Parts: sequence; structure tokens; C-alpha cells
Amino acid sequence: MKKTITYASISVILLFLLYYLFLPTVRLDFTGWIIAILAVAGAILSIESIVEQKKKFTTTKTVTLAILVVGLLYVTIVPAVSSWALFRSKDYRDMIGDVKAGENFTDHVAPISTDEIRIVDNAMAHRLGDKVLGSIPSLGSQAELGEFSIQKVNGKLYWVAPLLHSGIFKWNNNREGTPGYVMVSATNERDVELVQTVGGKDVQIKYQPGAYFSTDLHRHIYFNGYMTKGITDFSFEIDDDGKPYWIVTLYDKKVGFSGQDASGVLTVDVTSGEIKEYEIDKAPIWIDRIQPEGFIVKQLDDWGEYVLGYFNFSNERKLTTTKGISLVYGANNRAYWYTGLTSVGSDEGTVGFVLVDTRTKETIWYRQIGATEQAARQSAMGKVQEKGYVASFPITYNINGMPTYVMSLKDRAGLIKMIAMVSVEDYTIVGVGNTIKEALRSYKNSLNSKGNSVSPSTYANTYEITSIVTRISKDIRNGNTNYYLMVKDKQEKLFIGSSMISSELPITAVGDSIMVRYDDGNSEIVDIVDFENLTIDLK
Repeated sequence: MKKTITYASISVILLFLLYYLFLPTVRLDFTGWIIAILAVAGAILSIESIVEQKKKFTTTKTVTLAILVVGLLYVTIVPAVSSWALFRSKDYRDMIGDVKAGENFTDHVAPISTDEIRIVDNAMAHRLGDKVLGSIPSLGSQAELGEFSIQKVNGKLYWVAPLLHSGIFKWNNNREGTPGYVMVSATNERDVELVQTVGGKDVQIKYQPGAYFSTDLHRHIYFNGYMTKGITDFSFEIDDDGKPYWIVTLYDKKVGFSGQDASGVLTVDVTSGEIKEYEIDKAPIWIDRIQPEGFIVKQLDDWGEYVLGYFNFSNERKLTTTKGISLVYGANNRAYWYTGLTSVGSDEGTVGFVLVDTRTKETIWYRQIGATEQAARQSAMGKVQEKGYVASFPITYNINGMPTYVMSLKDRAGLIKMIAMVSVEDYTIVGVGNTIKEALRSYKNSLNSKGNSVSPSTYANTYEITSIVTRISKDIRNGNTNYYLMVKDKQEKLFIGSSMISSELPITAVGDSIMVRYDDGNSEIVDIVDFENLTIDLK
């Protein structure tokens, strides 16, 4: 009896330690908790063998061995049978839901102002954040930057990252939390801010991933009512008032022991640790990402893999996602996961691209043949190959109604030197410039040179004027010649265009009567969309 009590006590202690350290989800379709029990059973069996020094089986040994055998069968045979794609290929294919056909790209990704184009990527944001942190020695020695998340705050794009403890000793000296977070504008590399107060109160990030004991974020959630829930994707976001939270996805397994699928979301107050649970359709509007990136990629790959079931060795009609996935913002400020789709075995070309709503998982497939993100990067770098610049991972935008990859070109030091735009449909159509406006102008010239004239109807604000030229001059940059002109009836505007817009533009002179259709964009410098010299009568 005494021996039994001893073994039971050891079991309880070992189980507590395993659960406290590894936080296994206690549910039948998760195997982590079973593995913890098996580890304890194995430990008890080893202890008894050492203590007894006998070969005969005791009651404890028999029970423990039975637990081990049953447990091993449960974590090996049962998951294999219930989750094997041979039997469940249709279930895996249907995980992503109804994939709708997209007809008009502008329905989901609205035309965007050049001021809203994202040029700062994750690596650049981290570099700028480290610079700000390093400028305060007392802070830099106590904390380090966490992972950056892209999000919209009051209609503007920012990279946001928390300050985290840089080790157990720093955590022990500052158990109330790290003081603040860093915001880096995704559209302006000079806009970097260390936020340490919100609404007159100091920001203290007490609960965080990688902290210790009860302040570890995962452990805090686990022991506050979520031992039986799948928990993943800990991302740092702020609301529109700047108040920081941890956003955590809850998930279920839809195909046996596999098929992870988001089922809800938690917000955790970084200071008080208050946890609030929301259904996906009732989550606060400021939360940008509920569907984890890894889940979406896996579900899209399964959807493309099992198009004709499990046995499809010829790869007929099989699709797979391209390397890399990005978060883009569309109409009504909705966030989408964007990735290209390519046929299995194809490296350079895509058969279309998908937009997956990061909250609802609504999936839209645009069947447009084009270039992969990596092919677009190579094309952009090839445009300025003599400079040796490296392109960031491209983000897709609606440029004049056309899906367009936009990326920054950086030198070896990681500094942004140029901006590049590449057509998704044809990666030989490339525009580069020292600024976004220059890149856009170059891109339009490249479109026109390929015979794909930009349709005036794709512009949000297109105007037409007939007037007299008062000044005209040309400027050559990055191998592109642009003509700058002013007209009598619009002295406050400077019009810019190239010979790709009209062959009459290079031979236009002061005093000529012209018709100009232009894209205003609320700027004093405007791009010419269409041009006609009324003085010249070419037969």
C-alpha cells in the first residue's frame, strides 16, 4: 500500500511538471497529453525496476505496461487511420471552403494612392526598430524587439512590435513588464516611434511569449480555462487608440487528428492579462489577422493537391501555392492573405492568385496567368543589375486596375534605394524609380511600350483640359525620358508624360494648342494619361 502511494505521488508530481512545462492540449483529438502520460508511465516502470531488482511482474508493472501499450496504439495507429489522406482526401480538399471565382480585381483590392503603397518590409522595420531601441542605452540593455506584425491603425499601415525581456535575469529585475512597443510606418521609413504611454498610462507588457512562470503568455492562457482548446499564432496588435493586446487564435482539428482550422480568437491585455474570447464573426474590427498564415497555406495546398483524389500520380490539374505569402489590404480596409497558384512542377508561371480574407477565410481565385513572386523579384533586380540591389518580397496592389507587384530595391546594407513595379500578368513590364511616383511613371511607360496602353477609365480621378502650352522641357532619369509641361489654364499644375503616351509629345512647342487627359491625384505634379497636339495635323 505504501509503495502504491509513493508511485502515485511520483506520478502526480511528474504529470504536473510535464503539463506545466509543455502545456499539452487535453482533448481526444490532441495527442500531447497522452504522450505526457506515457512519459510518466515509462518513468514509473523504470523506477520500479530499479527499486525491485526483480524480473517478475507486479501489479504496478502490469498496469503500467497496459497503459503504455494502449497509449502507444492511441498516438500511432488511431491518428494514422483517422487522418490519413488516403481515406480523407475530400475532407482535406474541402478545408479551405468554397473557392469562388474572381471576376473583377477591383472588387476586392481597390485602386490605391501612391502615398499608401508599402515600401518598408519586415526586415527593414526590424532594422529601424533596433536603431530606435539602441538610441536609448538604458532601454536597449533591458529589452529586445519582438516579432513585427503589419496592421492598419486609423487607416494607415504600420509595422508594430513589442519590447520583450532579453533573458531570465532581465525578467527578474522587471517583473511588471517591458515598457512599450515600436511602430514603424510601412509607407515612410522616416516615421518610427517608440510608444511608452497610451491615454496617459504607461505601457507595461507583463504577459509575453518567452516570459517565465505565470507571466508566460501561453501558460497564462492555458491555466485560465484553455487547457482543452487548441491555441496558436500569438501576434501583437494595437487597437485604434494605440492600446496593445496579444491576439491568439483558437483552433479545432477537422480531419481526425489533423486538419487544423481556426474556430475563434482571444484578446489578452498585455498588462492585466485579461482574456476575452470572441467568435470569428464577432471579433473587434481592429483585429487584422485571425486565420493563421500556416493554416491557410496548408489548406490551399491540400485543395490543390487532392483535386482528383489521393491517387493522381500524373499530377493532372494539381495546383500548389507559390513560395511566400503576403498580407494585403483591399477594399473597405479588409485584410487578405495573398499568394499565387502554380501548376505542380512549374517554377516561373502562375495560373492565377488567391485572396483569402484573414478573418472569415472567404477565398477568391483570380484565374490570371502571370509571374510568380520570385520571378517578379528577379525581373526587378535584372532591371538594375549593375547596381547589385536586392528586391524585397513583393506586395500586390491594384495599379490602374491591373494587379501589380510592388517591391523595394535595397543595397547590401539593407537600405532602400529604389522602388520597382512589375506586372503580375507579364513580368517583362517593369518600372523602377528613386521614388514611388518615379517608379509608377516608369511602369506606365513600360506598359505603353508593350502595347498595353493604360485605360483612362481605370483612374479614380481623370480630368480633361484643352489649353495652350506655356512651358515645356524634358528630363532623362534611369534611361527614361519624360516631358514636363505647363499650360495656360492650369498654371498650378505641372504635367508629366513620355513619348509612350503620344508620339506628338516630343515635338510639342510653346504656344501649341493641346488636349490633355490626366490623373489628378490631388497633387501639383500630375501624370498625363492621354495627349493630343491640336496644332499639329499629322496625315
